[in-house]
Amino acid sequence: MVDKVPLTVVGAEKLREELLELKTVVRPRIVAAISEARAHGDLKENAEYHAAKEQQSFTEGRIADIEGKLSNAQIIDITTVDAGGKVIFGATVEIEDINTEDVVIYQIVGVDEADIKQSRISVSSPIARALIGKEVEDVVTVKTPSGDKEYEILSIQYI
Repeated sequence: MVDKVPLTVVGAEKLREELLELKTVVRPRIVAAISEARAHGDLKENAEYHAAKEQQSFTEGRIADIEGKLSNAQIIDITTVDAGGKVIFGATVEIEDINTEDVVIYQIVGVDEADIKQSRISVSSPIARALIGKEVEDVVTVKTPSGDKEYEILSIQYI
């Protein structure tokens, strides 16, 4: 049995949108490109044909990957969960580095949704693992390559 992979509602919706785009726009465009390239004759030395087949292979792989992720996903709507004031999957957490007083805000998301530029960190990351289950004003220690860092939780939002 495959373990369910946590996914936020937004993350699941983005995957569904990408899947729809691949199936309804990209796939038909590739099929048309292959048909057109076949019409040019000899396929051995037909660069357009080989490029289109390679793109088709990549696209079909991505479609299978997304379908697999969605079928194994446990979609969690953070707005409906009673977390009791604790950091849980999907929560948005404001933390302060105790040494530097730098304040950052992260949302804890599934592995496939993580994007540090958007302040979305994977639930399996060291900082997320340290935060899960903690409450406002708790201090957590995160092991980093440059040594341990301590953060205080300033706020937790379930949005």
